[in-house]
Amino acid sequence: MTPHATLGQRMVLPARTAADLMTPNPLSLYENLTVREAVAFLVDRGISGAPVIDEAGRPVGVLSQSDILVHDRQRVEHPAPPEIDSGRPLPRGLLESFQIESVDPTPVRDLMTPAVFSVGIDTPASSVVEQMRELNVHRLFVVDNNGLLMGVISALDVLRHLEVEE
Repeated sequence: MTPHATLGQRMVLPARTAADLMTPNPLSLYENLTVREAVAFLVDRGISGAPVIDEAGRPVGVLSQSDILVHDRQRVEHPAPPEIDSGRPLPRGLLESFQIESVDPTPVRDLMTPAVFSVGIDTPASSVVEQMRELNVHRLFVVDNNGLLMGVISALDVLRHLEVEE
């Protein structure tokens, strides 16, 4: 563990390549999952977003909590109360004892952010930081020569690798 930096000390990034900075094998979502499945995936794992991949494992976008909230806000439904077989609405007292849920069949590909910013596994660490700064993004995907997702580099990953210069 490196000591905390004090005023006037420089921080250095000893990592040499994207491979040194990345979190390998990131949790990913398939583009054909439903919103409901994606929400369960993110909540169950305690993550705020994930890369979206196609059937071949190539990144095609990112799904974040923000994407889901915007989608949910735009998709307001007011389902009619259920009816008994006779065609009459259920009694009010019975209606208040349960909730009607409309399952959203929208696929992840329809609400993800389709921008994919990626770097190669051997990209110099300094170039990774520069690209994140220039693109104003919090994460970059790391892909192999075939475009398959190998890892992800977040701004937090970069910060974790900073060390106080001796």
